[in-house]
Amino acid sequence: MKKQILIVGSGFSGMWAAVSAARLADLEKGHDLKITVLAPVPELRVRPRFYEEKVSTLVAPLNDLFAELGIAFIAGSAERIDAKEKTVFYRDANGTTSSAAYDKLVLATGSQTRRPAIAGLADYAFDIDQLESAQVFEKHLDSLVARPSTAARNTVVVCGGGFTGIELATELPARLRARFGEDTETKVIVVERGAVIGGRYSEALRNTIEEASKSLGVEWRLNSEIEAIDADGVTLKNGERIPSSTVVWTAGVEASPLNKQIEGERDNQGRLMVDESLQVPAHPDIYATGDMAHAKTDDVGNTALMTCQHAIQLGKFAGHNAAASLLNIEPYPYRQVNYVTCLDLGAWGAVYTEGWEQEVRSVREEAKKIKIAITNELIYPPAADKTVAFAAADPLAKFV
Repeated sequence: MKKQILIVGSGFSGMWAAVSAARLADLEKGHDLKITVLAPVPELRVRPRFYEEKVSTLVAPLNDLFAELGIAFIAGSAERIDAKEKTVFYRDANGTTSSAAYDKLVLATGSQTRRPAIAGLADYAFDIDQLESAQVFEKHLDSLVARPSTAARNTVVVCGGGFTGIELATELPARLRARFGEDTETKVIVVERGAVIGGRYSEALRNTIEEASKSLGVEWRLNSEIEAIDADGVTLKNGERIPSSTVVWTAGVEASPLNKQIEGERDNQGRLMVDESLQVPAHPDIYATGDMAHAKTDDVGNTALMTCQHAIQLGKFAGHNAAASLLNIEPYPYRQVNYVTCLDLGAWGAVYTEGWEQEVRSVREEAKKIKIAITNELIYPPAADKTVAFAAADPLAKFV
């Protein structure tokens, strides 16, 4: 009977885990491995681009790739993991509960927006965290055109000044002009509890974000937190009232709650602590990857971030190591020493940095070309060609 590698999730990490496992299995002729992906639909949703327009087009089908590589697919949403019995229970589109057994399990169900207990947040705030919620947000923007021009209609409040918040906020002026016309005065306001713009970044990167924000007219409310959200706007904890028909929550993410079913230590984002092979120490037959894993990237103290850049490589190592463990091959210790940042800054351009020190290498149009190359090409699935896909899935091949 074939040994089963079950990968839960078809995002960046899950998709690459499947391709990487298939690659190693292909190298070992006469193997008895079966690689299966369990996810709601066989597609990669290009989440890093959900701040853009036409979000429904930002998906890449995986059927042909999986068929070419002999990867099986189960359509369903994982609901329960029985680590003792090595079984995952899932619900299909019809609501029927079924189960899938595994010898090795790769958890790649990603992350979700963290929504704290703020009055009105659940009822009145949008987000662009998932494809469906980003589509709801886009439809809402479209619906504003039919409303009278008021300060509230023409103002968008972005709650959170991290990576997603910055990219959305700097893109919004153009998205609003496209709907309301060039002559309508609009506002985009970022509410950030930190004391400076881009406080998590290097000084050079922070200065670039501030320059782009000023050029685009994006306002920042620093040292500010949300007290409440309602249908007509936002109230800050300092008492300031911002009239707005559109409030978007981008403040923080946490690992998929599925991993709470697995015994193990977690970080403050809910990610499972893993060893250098990406195994969960308490469950050696379970690998956590992508946004589910707290993993060291190098020997100087850096850890993987919740980015597709890290998810892609984490997936390649997790898939390879899950297959290696069943083929009696020595695993690869996960390492990802190189780190880059490429932040879209709307009509102003973009900024590209290298290293954990985030040294700015290019800005504006030059950086925009790099950003487009990354998000429109590099992070997409490989062609449904075994040679091409397997070359790209090698964990030790150069990525960035």
